[in-house]
Amino acid sequence: MLELDPYSSAGSATTKLIRSEACYADSISVMENFSEVRNLNVSCDPLRGNCDYSNFTGQNFTYFDQGPDFYIILPVIYSVICAVGLTGNTAVIYVILKAPKMKTVTNMFILNLAIADDLFTLVLPINIAEHLLHYWPFGDVLCKVIVSIDHYNIFSSIYFLTVMSIDRYLVVLATVQSKRMPHRTYRAAKIVSFLVWVLVTVIVLPFTVFANVYTDNLKIKSCGLSFPKPERLWFKVSRVYMLFLGFAIPVSTICILYTVMLYKLRNMRLNSNAKALDKAKKRVTVMVFIVLAVCLFCWTPFHLAIIVALTTDLQQTPLVIGLSYFITSLSYANSCLNPFLYAFLDDSFRKSFRKMLECRAT
Repeated sequence: MLELDPYSSAGSATTKLIRSEACYADSISVMENFSEVRNLNVSCDPLRGNCDYSNFTGQNFTYFDQGPDFYIILPVIYSVICAVGLTGNTAVIYVILKAPKMKTVTNMFILNLAIADDLFTLVLPINIAEHLLHYWPFGDVLCKVIVSIDHYNIFSSIYFLTVMSIDRYLVVLATVQSKRMPHRTYRAAKIVSFLVWVLVTVIVLPFTVFANVYTDNLKIKSCGLSFPKPERLWFKVSRVYMLFLGFAIPVSTICILYTVMLYKLRNMRLNSNAKALDKAKKRVTVMVFIVLAVCLFCWTPFHLAIIVALTTDLQQTPLVIGLSYFITSLSYANSCLNPFLYAFLDDSFRKSFRKMLECRAT
């Protein structure tokens, strides 16, 4: 999620990115003031948007009351995302695992995307509880688990989309050159998926190590990233780390791949002797592109907020706070949108799902 915390040392408010890259803002403690789900910290947690202010006792910051509207509306929004996302992604996982026709390379990557989204929605109730209780009651172990899953969600999603884009590029390239792809198999997709999870684990590991439960200046227990001194420097480094590895590098790679892909498709149309992409390949390519576009639509504001937090000082106004909640909710919503995209864009998914429902009914 994205939450704002007034980081007193700079007198600026930054976005506290709870679920994906929270803790990028200089003033991630706004959540703490707001009693937001992932707020309440002064040591900075990129995903939970927490910052531990225990070392900044001399700092002054303005306390903002979250208000009854945020207190009620946010849990409702998160509950809807949790229910819809958990149901939809579980259905995707079930269909891909059970329906023989769904065992394709692209669907293997979609399966892993659904698993990542399911993990995220499974821990949303804990975020809701923290939001309502205004403190972290679940202990150190669960804190590390939640922080890790928070980061797993953002990194795994974008990296699996990157792999899917690479796969689409190779398919288009092979089609243009009239070549076969003997190594593009379901088993190979499993191996690639495993390697992606290993890569994401390595990237997330530093945040798991720094995740801790601590007590801030308000004597409130919080779960977040507790960095060594100088905390502010570590905090900024963590934000840059998340921004580049979680957005800039993979998105740049995807943009380059799709630019080259479109160029080759254009040349293929101009060459009457070139083999055209068949309807199925076109449909899968379009589906991957739309899933990617929706992901970027949901997550780009989050990453832009990180850039703003790194480069400017924002006053902690109700507008800024409300905007941070909206950006957080938008990024969270991505976890429940993909199943609808598959159902709308993939005929084979719809048919397999309908067939399985009919079998269970009989």
